Amino acid sequence: MKGFFITGTDTEVGKTCITAGLTHAFTQLGLRVAPIKPLAAGQEWLDEQWVNEDVQRLHAAQSIGMTAEQVGPLQFRAACAPHIAATLEGRSIDRAPLLAAIRASADLGQMALVEGVGGFRVPLCAGWDTADMAVDLGLPVVLVVGLRLGCINHALLTAEAIRARGLKLVGWVGNVVDADMPHLTDNLAALGASLDAPCWGHVPRLENPSPAAVAAHFSNHALLLTQVATLSLQ
Repeated sequence: MKGFFITGTDTEVGKTCITAGLTHAFTQLGLRVAPIKPLAAGQEWLDEQWVNEDVQRLHAAQSIGMTAEQVGPLQFRAACAPHIAATLEGRSIDRAPLLAAIRASADLGQMALVEGVGGFRVPLCAGWDTADMAVDLGLPVVLVVGLRLGCINHALLTAEAIRARGLKLVGWVGNVVDADMPHLTDNLAALGASLDAPCWGHVPRLENPSPAAVAAHFSNHALLLTQVATLSLQ
């Protein structure tokens, strides 16, 4: 597989918005991008079908003809931790079939953007969590830092956990969660000095966080091209 694993400092930090923005940005560079959200918990009945908002957002961002099921291979109704949602439905999360589904979706494009669920270590089934999934996929990691009080500690601990698994943290994106966060500039400076990875961008609180609007706040294309080159995609 070629691409990136997108993780976050916590749940609700904007991983899907950032993944959709990266899908747009890399597509603009001429790549066939396959955004994948392997596990999605929380569906609503819409137009006579159960849909997950995050899966729909990523599906709308891609342009290679993926189906919603290829973007989101495993979806659950309840908006809670995946292993709990699976239990509520009498279903299981099975490692080998899920990894196979991710790889099959990734094969549809040149680059896969695989979005984790919650933070970096979320249990999926006995003896397997999202950090294990990232190791199994072997993708370099992009960290979405939810910019709010406590983000520096959360980001540094997550970066430490990523590297402890032998994975490469290739970049991070600051995404404003708290629009009234004090000392935002100072926090960004501290993150930049401590994470030992390039900042791919700083995304403010957007009224309409479309993929194009999010992508407009990423660092210049030279940085993204550098990351592309590391994957031997061009």
